[in-house]
Parts: sequence; structure tokens; C-alpha cells
Amino acid sequence: MDLHLKDKVIIVTGGARGIGKSIAQVLIEEGAQVAIVDKIPQAKRTLPDRSEKGFFYNADLSTHQACCEVMNEIIEEHGKIDGLVNNAGSNDGIGLENGTPAKFTKSLIDNAGHYYYMTHYALPYLKKRKGVIVNIGSKTAVTGQGNTSGYVAAKGAILSLTREWAVELLPYSIRVNAVIPAEVATPLYESWLNSFNDPQEKLRQISKRIPLEHRLTKSEEIADTVAFLLSDRSSHTTGQWLFVDGGYTHLDRAIS
Repeated sequence: MDLHLKDKVIIVTGGARGIGKSIAQVLIEEGAQVAIVDKIPQAKRTLPDRSEKGFFYNADLSTHQACCEVMNEIIEEHGKIDGLVNNAGSNDGIGLENGTPAKFTKSLIDNAGHYYYMTHYALPYLKKRKGVIVNIGSKTAVTGQGNTSGYVAAKGAILSLTREWAVELLPYSIRVNAVIPAEVATPLYESWLNSFNDPQEKLRQISKRIPLEHRLTKSEEIADTVAFLLSDRSSHTTGQWLFVDGGYTHLDRAIS
């Protein structure tokens, strides 16, 4: 199926690694011009381990000034924006008991602030193109996790903003949706597994609770859903939260 993404300019934050990298790769394969915004030392202008060309912008998105600057760079180079994928963030373990008010506030800014900043500065260009916004959420926003108040609060805010922006941007025909992963096989997830005494046993315990095929979600499966939402094949879909998690969040985990 042709997603009609050829030559579309799409920004992917956190696009140099993990889920973001898979999103960038799928979009490039569909012919899009992908602006990969990430904080990477000595950033190169090609995708790691890939022959396809991407466009790298090295930026720390923790301030609105940095987001404004990188948006200006993208516009200067490409002249337009057709889509924005807000993806960057990390589960930083700032809990209620083991955190502090200052750390909580910083976690909110680090994980949700740039979603607002990047969208705010992209909006004038998205309006011209009837662009599309896809926010990457987390199942923790609807299930809780424990000991990660900052991250979960940020991801909850992102889901609410998805609905809020979908309403506000209706007059411009800008669609806004969220994709919500759960347990996804990424290098970062593998590193987390390796922190346990028996990583394979921990993986087995997690996988058996994922109803569909008892396996982790592939990052490419998240990326394919994001590409669909960015395309005109989903032209009447807005304000939605799409769970790509093998049924982990909503199906009975007692299913055998």
C-alpha cells in the first residue's frame, strides 16, 4: 500500500535510537524526508548502520529556545513541515517517596515540555500543509508502574494534550493522534533486562503476560502504525490513542 509519504518533510524527535530510529527508518523507506532531532555527540548526517539518507539535527530539547532554534534550522533547510512525531523521552525513575519536588518538576519538563515546545514552533508550518502530529505515549500513563511519578505524569499529560490539540486544530484540518507502546524490544530495554541476575528469566516472565504471541512488541510494529497515522490513509482519524502492545494493556493477562 502506497502511504503517499514521498517527499513529505517529517520531524522525528529522539529519532537516532530505539523506537524513534525505527520510525525514522520506516518513513525513509516510504520516501519521506526525515528530520531526525536528537541529542547525539558528534552527530552525523546519515542514519547509523543504514545507507538511506536522513537529516540529523543535534539538539537538547529541554528548553524552548533550543526547540525554536532547531525548528528554524529545519525550515531553513527544507522550507516546509508535513508531520511531527514527538517521541523523545526516558523513564527516569523519579518516584514519590524516592524523588523530590525539584526532580519531579524536571522530569515533567524533560519528558513532556518539548512535546509542547516542538509542536508550538512547528504549528505555523503545519497549518500551511494541513500537517499531522503523532505523539508517542506509554502504557504506564494508564496502568501506573510504581516509582516513576515524573515520567508517568508526563506521559499522562501527553495523552491529554493529544485530545486537546486534536480539538484546537480542527479548523486547520491538522490531525493529532497518539501511539502507546508497552513492552518493546529496543537496545535500552535489553540493557534494563541485563540489570537482573537472570535476564532471560525476567524476559520470560514479562513475555508470558503479553497476550498476543507472548512476545515483546517489535519497534518496527510501532513505526508502521506511526507511518499509517502520518499518511492520508488515516485521513479521518484524529484524537485517538492507539495501543500497539499485543493486548498487554487491556486484555486479561490470565489468558493462557
